[in-house]
Amino acid sequence: MTSTHPRPSTPSGGSAGAPAGLRSSRGARAVLVLAVALLLVLLVRTFVVQTFSIPSDSMQPTLRPGERVLVWRVDAPEVRRGDVVVFDGTGTFVDAPPDPQGLAAVGAGIAGLLGFRPGESDFVKRVVGLPGDRITCCDDRGRLLVDGEPLEEPYLQPGDAPSDVRFDIAVPPGRLWVMGDHRSDSADSRSHLGSPGGGTVALGDVIGRVVAVTWPLDAVGTVARGSGS
Repeated sequence: MTSTHPRPSTPSGGSAGAPAGLRSSRGARAVLVLAVALLLVLLVRTFVVQTFSIPSDSMQPTLRPGERVLVWRVDAPEVRRGDVVVFDGTGTFVDAPPDPQGLAAVGAGIAGLLGFRPGESDFVKRVVGLPGDRITCCDDRGRLLVDGEPLEEPYLQPGDAPSDVRFDIAVPPGRLWVMGDHRSDSADSRSHLGSPGGGTVALGDVIGRVVAVTWPLDAVGTVARGSGS
């Protein structure tokens, strides 16, 4: 008589190969790695860098409308004269919107924690005056004066004067005087002399410094820091 041997059975719902426990462990590790990677991306976006789109002509020729820029978050002491910065103009350049209610408030809070911003109140300008500076327009050659010394501005849009608006302002502590590079087409600190802060922006409202253009490809490059002089 020929004896028969039963064939090894495969666990229900499984397949031959790695044990079910090992496959489950690999899957858990993959999920964990994905979660950690996502968390790192969110942390970097929230605390290190963000991207913004340039909405207008006000920063030409340095930045053109539609370009995407990379913004490095900075602490207040790191801001220099000449830096190109993105800031929240709520309460200075634009009116504060109504406070969100209910689910909208929860969503806004979560979005803020994750580094996502609505964008309507965000502006990009160049720092011209630091806290304590006296900024004056202009000397007999049409140049801006910082504490009585002429400011050289090689970044200006060709053909533009440093300013067609006359002003003389002492920048308050903890605030900045900001202007666009395309002075004849920029609603900047000069346009808000009668607003709270006299057109200046709080250091705490600075989101970060523009460090590079990332799009389109023909514009990719770094954005130089201010000289501080």
